[in-house]
Amino acid sequence: MSAPPSGLPPEIHTRRDRAKAWFEALQTRIITELERLEDEAPAELYPDDSTGQSSGRFDLRPWTRETGTGGGIGGHFKGRLFEKAGVHTSAAAARFSPEMAASMPGADQDPSYVSASISLIVHPRSPRIPTVHMNTRFLSTAESWFGGGADLTPMLDAQRTQEADDTVLFHAALQGACDPFDTEWYPKYKAWCEEYFYLPHRGEMRGVGGIFYDRHNSGDFERDFAFTRAVGEAFLDVYPKIVRHHMDEPWSEADRAEQLVRRGRYVEFNLLYDRGTMFGLKAGGNIETILSSMPPMVAWT
Repeated sequence: MSAPPSGLPPEIHTRRDRAKAWFEALQTRIITELERLEDEAPAELYPDDSTGQSSGRFDLRPWTRETGTGGGIGGHFKGRLFEKAGVHTSAAAARFSPEMAASMPGADQDPSYVSASISLIVHPRSPRIPTVHMNTRFLSTAESWFGGGADLTPMLDAQRTQEADDTVLFHAALQGACDPFDTEWYPKYKAWCEEYFYLPHRGEMRGVGGIFYDRHNSGDFERDFAFTRAVGEAFLDVYPKIVRHHMDEPWSEADRAEQLVRRGRYVEFNLLYDRGTMFGLKAGGNIETILSSMPPMVAWT
């Protein structure tokens, strides 16, 4: 690793390296599970792609930052069950632009920072399987914090209720990740998610929520790192259960049409309001991985 940027002590880099190792290990485990689900999908509902473009396996594409040091591994997927998915990791040691430094805690005196993250998006082919998003990250200037969360987006209106089985299961898993650390975190981060993943021009949430947290620093790095790991473990446990619950269910052309319109809402949020998209583009991230959250097929009415 190159010399640390000025102002950041070596222990910050050690913490970043630990977070980076965890995110990369989690990436491998999630990729393995998504490929396993792809193999389990019934052929009568999910036939092979006649174009030959869907291998059913992740295409891992390492990349290197153009500024500072670092890079990441982009995991890109096209398959039968999952029409499109991305599971990406990144890490950096760099300096914020003056514009970004002005909005980052601890960067007003020295714009140097280190970061590590994992981010994923899964767009299933079946309208009956919800789209899911998850990301967690560590970032440090003169101050350090974790951020991230996970949220679920059912494609069919009939499934978009707080009482729906998928919603209840998903939220229970995330509450299970939060409560051992602090019972106030789940209601706090659930409300933050509902506020964040909201389309004001539509007057509606993007999905059925989950949790969202940013600049999370309880003053105990080990506790906060363990919490972020618990969020990743909760996702890896609950989403495959949701997929398996629905992967054998047939769908109609009307269901597919509804799915494509709902995906349009996803595009609107990511391009208009998502801070992670804006941060990645402004901080010199990999455009291919940042924009891989876009669905493969979309419709607007």
